[in-house]
Amino acid sequence: MALRHHGGARTLAQILDAAAEGRFPPADGGTTVVPQENPRDAGVIAFTAHSVVFTDEDPEWVRSTLAAVDADALAAGMNARFLTALLERTGRSSDTVDLLTVADPLPGEPPLELREIDDPDHPRVRRALGRDDVRVWAADGGVVILGRGVAGRWETAIEVDEGARDRLPAGWRRVPDARARTEPGRVPLMG
Repeated sequence: MALRHHGGARTLAQILDAAAEGRFPPADGGTTVVPQENPRDAGVIAFTAHSVVFTDEDPEWVRSTLAAVDADALAAGMNARFLTALLERTGRSSDTVDLLTVADPLPGEPPLELREIDDPDHPRVRRALGRDDVRVWAADGGVVILGRGVAGRWETAIEVDEGARDRLPAGWRRVPDARARTEPGRVPLMG
């Protein structure tokens, strides 16, 4: 199991910024280990045939634990046994394995009306409060949430109301356009 630094990148933020620009870790079956950006976030991000483990744990522990996983080296970083070992070692819990995407900002106004709200009791907002700088917009049939997530990157989430899912207003089909227009500074959004 090869452990390395990716293209001179020494932090998760640098790796994610490079990926947002289309420069990905090599598809070589390797694993890059970098320190956590903050105490809140530790984990694994899998790219095509390359994993990035971000943790303050000893890189030798990561290497030996990955090597002990009975799985294809291309998938070892996302293997349930490795993830369980990482959670136990770091004293963390996990709800799910999630997808992280990136979108460039778009010009102009959102294609549907977004009203910024302050509703800390909304269930989706409560889940997002583990992020920094959380902001919420309501629209007919749902909410758009923006906050700083993994490695301080702007992340977004979309929650469509249960009763509105089969009768979405046309604007909701373009919510990714809307969320890309809400971010301060117009930098790439992850979500």
